[in-house]
Amino acid sequence: MRILVTGGAGFIGSHTSDRLVELGHEVVVLDALTAPVHRDGRPNYLTPGAELWVGDVRNRELLANLLRRVDAVYHFAAYQDYLTDFSRFSSVNVVSTAFLYEVAVEEGLDLQRIVVASSQSAMGEGLYWCPADGDQAPDMRPESALARGEWDHRCPVCGGPLQLRTTPETFANPQNAYGMSKYGEEMVAINLGRRYDIPTVALRYSIVQGPRQSIYNAYSGACRIFCLHHLLGSAPTLYEDGGMIRDYVNIHDVVAANELVLTDDRAVGRVFNVGGGTPYTTAEFAEVVREHYGSDQQARVSGEYRFGDTRHIHSDIEALRGLGWAPKHTPADSVAEYAAWLEGMPGLEDVLADADAKMRRLGVVRQANR
Repeated sequence: MRILVTGGAGFIGSHTSDRLVELGHEVVVLDALTAPVHRDGRPNYLTPGAELWVGDVRNRELLANLLRRVDAVYHFAAYQDYLTDFSRFSSVNVVSTAFLYEVAVEEGLDLQRIVVASSQSAMGEGLYWCPADGDQAPDMRPESALARGEWDHRCPVCGGPLQLRTTPETFANPQNAYGMSKYGEEMVAINLGRRYDIPTVALRYSIVQGPRQSIYNAYSGACRIFCLHHLLGSAPTLYEDGGMIRDYVNIHDVVAANELVLTDDRAVGRVFNVGGGTPYTTAEFAEVVREHYGSDQQARVSGEYRFGDTRHIHSDIEALRGLGWAPKHTPADSVAEYAAWLEGMPGLEDVLADADAKMRRLGVVRQANR
């Protein structure tokens, strides 16, 4: 097949493009190569043999020109970093997806598959269980509680403690601008795909880790942040109490999922979680990184929090397991690969300080008054 990969010079896109070329597909990459991800322009890891077009995925004429030449699309181009760029999240993530279907429908294109990158953030705070009152789906934590250092959700009925559940694809309750835009993107894709008979799959990635993840994003990337701290000889900071729960998925497992849904017709018209399967607190993950570096610098709890963070989320991956996929790599594997990729990279000294300054300037990092 001839396949268009939007965002194909990025983290997930470039690894997926590598695999598609290995499988014998012709790959066309569309990427704007914009900062902060591509602060230095074209990356040196761009897939050999892929045809690169530099441009904005919201450029309808450019997008139409490329769509006419391909059989399938992986749509990875996205905006994902700063909390206050509300309009840009929707513009890049939702509008570009609508353009894909608009062009395909208006020009009668015979696309064999569109695979859209969604996000675990579409599920927001996810699902919980109260022993007294059953299933609960809490909304965002109030700023007043966070300011007091009250991190955990309480049952909205009885006020008692809640137990985290794995959250399936049938649930969505996004809490921040990025999550709302990704949920909007997957709704556009799945519903227009069904209406106009364009075979479509949406994949809700958990926290993807591995080499090529940009070092320049201010907000995202626990692996990046913790690895940089130890590489530079400092102690990482854990927000809240270090007890926030996530599931981390390796880039190679993500690529395997991307490959699977390109040709498996059982996936068409569906949304799938792509996660690591095992929950980790941020403190536990920080320890994985520390052990890799053999550092004596323990991660520290500062009493600060990031406004807009989800407390816990753990994706249910049984639907994708049903198609024969399963995660095969651990967070330790991801850390080892990422650390090796960072080794010897120039210009790392100011990355963490610049990111921290930006988040504080935007009011993202705040201090609890306990």
